[in-house]
Order: sequence, then C-alpha cells, then structure tokens
Amino acid sequence: MLAGVTITDPGATWIDADVEIEPDTVIEPGTSLRGRSRVGRASIVGPHTTVIDTTIGDEVAVPQSYLVQSEVGDRSSVGPFAYLRPGTVLAEGAKAGTFVELKNSRIGRGTKVPHLSYLGDADVGDETNVGAATITANYDGFRKHRTKIGHGVHTSVDTTLVAPVSIGDGAYTGANSAITEDVPPGALGIARPKQENIEGYADKKAREATEEGETEDS
Repeated sequence: MLAGVTITDPGATWIDADVEIEPDTVIEPGTSLRGRSRVGRASIVGPHTTVIDTTIGDEVAVPQSYLVQSEVGDRSSVGPFAYLRPGTVLAEGAKAGTFVELKNSRIGRGTKVPHLSYLGDADVGDETNVGAATITANYDGFRKHRTKIGHGVHTSVDTTLVAPVSIGDGAYTGANSAITEDVPPGALGIARPKQENIEGYADKKAREATEEGETEDS
C-alpha cells in the first residue's frame, strides 16, 4: 500500500507473501491472491476474486472470478463469474466474460468470449468473436483433442466444436451447429436439422388432452 497499491478493505483481503502487485492497482474486498501471482499496473482485481499462481497484466479488470495458473495480458477483462483453469492464456485486449470457462487454451489478441461458453484445449486467433454457448467438445472418452479457431472468426450462438477440428480465418458458423469437420477460411459452417413446422399442433394437443380427461372421468 505504501508503494501505491490500493487495498480497499485490508481486513477482507488475503495476499500471500510471494505475491507481487504493481502501483496504481486496486484490490477490492473479498479477494484472495495466492502463490506466486503477479498483478500489473492500474488493474482492478475483485471484488470476490481468487487468483492462484497467475500473472495479470496492466489495466486488467477481474471482478468476481477464479483464476488458476493462467496468464492474462494487458488491457484484458475477465468476468464477472469467469473460471480460468490451468494453461489458459489471454493475449492483450482479450475478453473472457460472464460464465465463461477456459482450460489449457490460448485466446488471441482482441478476441472476445463474452458469455456462457466453455473452451478447453483450444487455440483461438486474434479479433475473433465466440458466440454465446459455444463449446469445444474436447474429450472423446479416451483422449483430449485440440480445437483450432483462426483469426477474425465469428461463431454463432450454441455452436459445438467437436475436436479435433479447425475453423479457418474469417469463417462463420451457423447457430445451433455441431461442427465435426474443418471449416475452410471465409466459409460458413452449418450442421443442424432442417426446421419443420407442424400446422395445427397446439389444437391437436388440446383435443387429445380433453379426450383423455373425459375418458378418465367416465
């Protein structure tokens, strides 16, 4: 604190002896910095964040998240409610948002994983946007496999990437797709059943319910 670090509530903060924090950083209440963690300059860690053996760069925001053996680049953001597991690397300006879990993955410069996603054993390029509920299916029951996502990729919501699989630079995926084959650069990968609308279905269900009730009464 004498060197320029702000600890908002020292009585509600745990910092191990080997932790290093640069000046102008703020540690909010309920935060635990453990092991040989490093926090750069002008970052905000917490409230209610746990950091274990992790390096956090300059000007990083990490509210209400759990980070273990990871690296977070300058001007990145993590959380709230994110989980960075061992082997995770966020490059400069990357984002791991709300309810995002990352494991043994590298997230490229400026890439955003905004919410509700799991990326395990993945290499993601720069300036890519990972849509909500995108996951990597990295385990086949016997072995772990890697997923490669290129630069400038846009995965749509509810995309499942079944590893090993590669998404080329500038490619897209369609919503609710299970991608099992490589998507070439600049292409759109879609893997989902064709929608079918059954007309009059609601009325049919209502009639069946009425007839069933009459049968039970009789």
